Amino acid sequence: MTEQYVVDLHEVDEGQLALVGGKGAHLGALTRVEGVRVPGGFCVTTDAFRRILAEAPAVDGLLDELSRVDPDDRDAIRALSAEIRRTVEGTAVPDGLAAAITGAAARLGERAACAVRSSATAEDLPTASFAGQQDTYLNVVGPAEVLRHVSRCWASLFTERAVTYRRRNGIDHRAVDMAVVVQRMVVPHASGVLFTADPVTGNREVATVDAGLGLGEALVSGLVNPDVFTVRHGEVLGRAVAAKRSAVRALPDGGTHEVPVEPRLQEQPALTDEQAVELVRLGRRIEAHFGRPQDVEWCLADDGFRIVQSRPITTLFPVPEIGDRENHVYVSVGHGQMMTDPMRPLGLSMWRLTAMVPMHEAGGRLFVDVTRRLASPASRAGLLDVLGKGDPLVRDALETVLDRDGFVPSLPAPGPGGPPAGSPPAPIDTDPAIVAGLIERSRASVAALERDIRTRTGPALFDFLLEAFEEHKRVLADPLSIQAIMAGMEATWWLNDTLQEWLGEKNAADTLTLSAPGNITSRMGLELLDVADVIRPYPEVVAYLQDVQDVQDVQDVQDVRGVRDVHGEGAADAEGQDFLDGLAGLAGGAQARDAVEDYLDRYGMRCVGEIDVTRPRWRERPATLVPVILDHVRNFEPGAAERRFEQGRRKAQEKERDVLSRLRALPDGERKAEETKRMIDRVRTFIGYREYPKYGIISRYAVYKRALMAEADRLVRAGVLPEREDIFYLTFQEFHDAVRSNRVDARLVRQRKEAFRSYHALTPPRVLTSDGEALTGAYRRDDAPAGALVGVPVSAGTVEGRARVVLDLADAELEAGDILVTTFTDPSWSPLFVGIAGLVTEVGGLMTHGAVIAREYGLPAVVGVDRATRLIRDGQRIRVHGTEGYVEVLP
Repeated sequence: MTEQYVVDLHEVDEGQLALVGGKGAHLGALTRVEGVRVPGGFCVTTDAFRRILAEAPAVDGLLDELSRVDPDDRDAIRALSAEIRRTVEGTAVPDGLAAAITGAAARLGERAACAVRSSATAEDLPTASFAGQQDTYLNVVGPAEVLRHVSRCWASLFTERAVTYRRRNGIDHRAVDMAVVVQRMVVPHASGVLFTADPVTGNREVATVDAGLGLGEALVSGLVNPDVFTVRHGEVLGRAVAAKRSAVRALPDGGTHEVPVEPRLQEQPALTDEQAVELVRLGRRIEAHFGRPQDVEWCLADDGFRIVQSRPITTLFPVPEIGDRENHVYVSVGHGQMMTDPMRPLGLSMWRLTAMVPMHEAGGRLFVDVTRRLASPASRAGLLDVLGKGDPLVRDALETVLDRDGFVPSLPAPGPGGPPAGSPPAPIDTDPAIVAGLIERSRASVAALERDIRTRTGPALFDFLLEAFEEHKRVLADPLSIQAIMAGMEATWWLNDTLQEWLGEKNAADTLTLSAPGNITSRMGLELLDVADVIRPYPEVVAYLQDVQDVQDVQDVQDVRGVRDVHGEGAADAEGQDFLDGLAGLAGGAQARDAVEDYLDRYGMRCVGEIDVTRPRWRERPATLVPVILDHVRNFEPGAAERRFEQGRRKAQEKERDVLSRLRALPDGERKAEETKRMIDRVRTFIGYREYPKYGIISRYAVYKRALMAEADRLVRAGVLPEREDIFYLTFQEFHDAVRSNRVDARLVRQRKEAFRSYHALTPPRVLTSDGEALTGAYRRDDAPAGALVGVPVSAGTVEGRARVVLDLADAELEAGDILVTTFTDPSWSPLFVGIAGLVTEVGGLMTHGAVIAREYGLPAVVGVDRATRLIRDGQRIRVHGTEGYVEVLP
């Protein structure tokens, strides 16, 4: 095929990204949008860039060296990237290529001033903007100078910032080519950036315009502050006019310089309100053409606006696609489930198929539409109360939306009739046999599922699973189970509220629920201490486990940097089997393996992010448990599990005696003590069951996954899939279709993988509106010291210690007295809880997993601390006030 070195901008469209890069493809598309004026010019194609690399073979070896450098070795990256740039810029441009570029520049005019802009193929994409990663040169005069600056743009693919950006986004350096856009310069009166959605709140109905005098280089470089206009529905809602002391202007012979602004213009806005509204109108046309909010660079010359760049705003959280134009309010499912990471399509679709309420997907996360329940007076208060107890920030965010006139319609109150929507279930007797019966029913249901699924394969398996999902929902909706859960929660709330009123004591239930019977998750944490007891006497086994952890640490670094797939898919099963097989032949190895296997028989279905069926379970990757086992071997003495449980039980008994004694000394004390005793018995009967339904769900998920992976293996053997994990990027229905047809759309799988990778850069909001506004809520309280990090008090007590900021369970290396700081915890984190002194999380509420287990173990804990993992540095000393609900970072 003939190489094409230069193509006119008007001949370019969005389908030519591989030829002209992201910027070039977008500019070519903009030339076709009615009413949008784009300065004329041409693109130097990626064919030209590849020709230059062919002339510089040394670059290939340097790229090999760069790929082997530790991603954290900034000095090595800086040195290698500089050497690559020097090599590219020092490479002579072949005559034919040089003639094509200078000839195209001459057609713009021998003395025409041009803008020369980098346009990489991994730039201005829906999932990664790469804004500012490569170079732009303004007011380049004459064909020879254009050629020189094109060469500089080619080299800028290897700036330190561009190399680092690609490493962080898991993009291979060789997978990116560089085109260059050359356009006739616009000498503007004003220039700036238009965001067709509010880049801070995400609101798609609000546009913001940043404007300054002269060339936009002054704004981009931070030399001057912009005027900022906020526009909604053709009206300027607000403006902030900055003082303009200087501007950047073009020099007659090329280049730019900074000049002072005339005093009469310094306090004047760069645009009129009418011009700002006109610019937003153009932006809406551009947004409609590309189908998503845009970040648009513009210039204003004497004869109107010119658009010099447009790219997607990649930082906005997507909005669920409902298909109507009504207002909607969505609440995050992940914040309630303690899993705010993105989920793969199979995980999303299966959670939706097994959930009790309809859910909507956006950005790899799930949301529930609560608009109608907010609109109805009969359900609004109950919804706010329940969500507020779970996470006060969700309640505050919803109340913020409700305060806006007209966004949530107000439905008429219902007439007299049955109980209001969302009313709590009727109470039940305080009878431990109820909990025992519920657990037995759950076990029987899982056993029946395991028995009945064994003979199902092919399309019949999927038909069976759809029926199994209905049983799954029936188990979840069991009225008696819901009553038992609510009984424990309501008893907790009663004890905390009433004992604070009667005795002035905060969070009394935290101590009264220590070592409550029947908590499957806290038992899971304690039983790993028993595994450590088996391993501790055998030095060969301990040394072997340390070697396993060292290997795991290397692989985790690869996962984080994108060398392997996110969360380390691939050989999970083989990896786990190799780890256990390696125990054979070691002194104590058989005993260690039996202990780990027994533990996995009970808890191997669990993992971090377990609501996503695609995540590798502990049974698939038991090496995940190795760091925690080693911590337990190092930090605890034999018999620690039994001692800890017994200590908690004794503290709860002592607290009960103390509370009842103090109550009896009050007026009407016998009645108060008797009522409190009933609630203590009730909370200890039911609070442990709070964790069991989730255990049952995840037990069922493990059965579903084993059957589905067997089908994936059949597709691999049939040549339909290259890798079994590719089915994670299909929905349940698409997987079903693939099994029926023996066909999979490989392009769709690739697109889904790229989208999933991009979703990790998005922070899901607690509340999201259909306008795209992301609301995180706020704690409206003033009782914390200045500078303290405020959250929800969920487990009483105060503790001071070293903060260990842990984002991945496999990276946890804890010592006695450490305080765990993390984004969220689900049951898989419970084994860590036995070895820490306190807990801080970014997500959570009074009855979420981390709170329940922290109380069970007597750990002071504060959850829902916004940005805790960024505001607290690993190794800092902090003080956790679990009774008051704040964290102090100590000097």
